[in-house]
Amino acid sequence: MKRLITFRHAKSGWDQPAIRDFDRALNDKGRRAAATMGRHLRQLGVRFDSVVASPAVRVAETLDAMFDGYGRRMAPSWDRRAYLATAATLLEMVQETPDRVEALMLVGHNPGLEELVLLLAGSDEKANGSTRDSVGEKYPTASVAEIRFDVDHWQDIHAGDGHLVRFIRPRDLDPALGPDRRL
Repeated sequence: MKRLITFRHAKSGWDQPAIRDFDRALNDKGRRAAATMGRHLRQLGVRFDSVVASPAVRVAETLDAMFDGYGRRMAPSWDRRAYLATAATLLEMVQETPDRVEALMLVGHNPGLEELVLLLAGSDEKANGSTRDSVGEKYPTASVAEIRFDVDHWQDIHAGDGHLVRFIRPRDLDPALGPDRRL
């Protein structure tokens, strides 16, 4: 059995319009959300053997804050292909994972991560009160989806093969980490 944990980067700042997208940093809410998700993953006992991530600044800072909350650090494998990748590119990356890895965390961006989860998770799937439709409705920043596959080899993973185990949004853990209200 293989498990894929997808983690969208946390909320980044837009306060420096001249900075290129790749270099945008997290804002305070994003740092809090990433650390909260790390603590929650630790409490749930979610384990992963390997982390593959986009090298964008906001992803690196998301991982740093998540590891603070999780209480354990890993050296991510930075893969430039994950930066703003399509679901097809992300699936190729998943299929290239060495079989010694049982649980992979893939950290990146939308819409690719959301599309990957929707591509891989079986239809009408329910996971801990969340449905696959919740992912399609919105995959907010700092959200995590976990998909289980009944395969021995990552290369054998294909569309619809997965079982959505959980989908967690920061606002599910702390309403203050949800969308900002507009007046």
